[in-house]
Amino acid sequence: MLVLFETSVGYAIFKVLNEKKLQEVDSLWKEFETPEKANKVVKLKHFEKFQDTAEALAAFTALMEGKINKQLKKVLKKIVKEAHEPLAVADAKLGGVIKEKLNLSCIHSPVVNELMRGIRSQMDGLIPGVEPREMAAMCLGLAHSLSRYRLKFSADKVDTMIVQAISLLDDLDKELNNYIMRCREWYGWHFPELGKIISDNLTYCKCLQKVGDRKNYASAKLSELLPEEVEAEVKAAAEISMGTEVSEEDICNILHLCTQVIEISEYRTQLYEYLQNRMMAIAPNVTVMVGELVGARLIAHAGSLLNLAKHAASTVQILGAEKALFRALKSRRDTPKYGLIYHASLVGQTSPKHKGKISRMLAAKTVLAIRYDAFGEDSSSAMGVENRAKLEARLRTLEDRGIRKISGTGKALAKAEKYEHKSEVKTYDPSGDSTLPTFSKKRKIEQVDKEDEVIEKKAKKAKVKIKVEEEVVEELEVQVVEEQETSVKKKKKKDKKKHIKEELPSEEEPCTSTAVASPEKKKKKKKKRVNED
Repeated sequence: MLVLFETSVGYAIFKVLNEKKLQEVDSLWKEFETPEKANKVVKLKHFEKFQDTAEALAAFTALMEGKINKQLKKVLKKIVKEAHEPLAVADAKLGGVIKEKLNLSCIHSPVVNELMRGIRSQMDGLIPGVEPREMAAMCLGLAHSLSRYRLKFSADKVDTMIVQAISLLDDLDKELNNYIMRCREWYGWHFPELGKIISDNLTYCKCLQKVGDRKNYASAKLSELLPEEVEAEVKAAAEISMGTEVSEEDICNILHLCTQVIEISEYRTQLYEYLQNRMMAIAPNVTVMVGELVGARLIAHAGSLLNLAKHAASTVQILGAEKALFRALKSRRDTPKYGLIYHASLVGQTSPKHKGKISRMLAAKTVLAIRYDAFGEDSSSAMGVENRAKLEARLRTLEDRGIRKISGTGKALAKAEKYEHKSEVKTYDPSGDSTLPTFSKKRKIEQVDKEDEVIEKKAKKAKVKIKVEEEVVEELEVQVVEEQETSVKKKKKKDKKKHIKEELPSEEEPCTSTAVASPEKKKKKKKKRVNED
């Protein structure tokens, strides 16, 4: 069996001397512990050396793309075809190409990988005529050349310039604001009315630089800088100004500050144009989607265009709002919907209730544009223009409350749905009033039966209670009747006693004698009382 081994110096073809040792994969590394042992397993049959680094780069780029170099094709035809033996290859894809084009049987297995590892460990001893220093130099040169080729290195595609330019632009804005604020406050002691009349900062500084002292406004011509109405207002305010008098030295310092502000403003406009050109060269599709400033800030925040291309759409959407995100996660509140992408023109022209939707869709399309710019070979902005048109159409549909409908491809025109009046008669469904949970039919039947039994038991108990209550009421009524009868009898007795007492003195009045009544009369009276009782 023959082995094809690629090095940075050239192609090497080895002959396997003892194939029985290859059967033990786990102990194969012991055969390559020393160069002497390795020479007993494999022997160099042919070595094809590269002439320079360019030839090595061409050979290895062809191998990575699954193609056979002319030099390799010659070696395989010359050596392997004549030997009529199978060829062990490290890459299965390369083996398939060799088999198709040269009709050679190729082998790729774990045993071959272990064999390649052993040959690589003892490469200096197995390949004579190549010094280790030369091998290391060729390895380093090939690595640099190969990495440049893989990254498709181009001086025009360096995004470091964009990162530095956008950072400098932000710094210039801060410095300009500080300088202009200081200039207005400083000159405001001398001519405070001018700051209210002229609102533009650059025009304010240019007027100051041209005129200087407040007394010179009457004779100065400001028609190049200001409209006629504003010029007349400035001159009138200068005559009746409430400001204090300042020395010529103060005016010179203020004018020097104004010169600095004007120069920085001019440099800022120049830097902005440079940033626009760089963004259109490096990321044209991103520039079309979100604008050069937002695109540059996204690249600067990620570190580079390649790093930004590795981010997901959801990450790009909230890039720049990390503090708000972690604060929301910690306090368990709603997370932010947008970060730096909020300053894009598409999000800015959206109504507040649709800003979240548009920022999500814009982030998804922007990620596609970033990856196309980072890894694509084409430098046109056609894809960005097409995606922006889709987003603008989608924005119109959201603003029109869904009247229009966008087709799947986005290339077709937006069509309005045909209106059809549908008259539906709706009836009241009382089942919706029930708050009880729904059960299966079997459970419903069992539950109904149980409820019927419970209802029957309750009814029986109620009937028993009613009977007991009726008996108690009847007993109470009987007692009341008896009490009434006894009270009536007692009243009758009292009335009779009163009547008897009244009769007794009337009977005794005619008897004037003191004689005691006979015992017979007393007995008769007693009998009458007993009979009456």
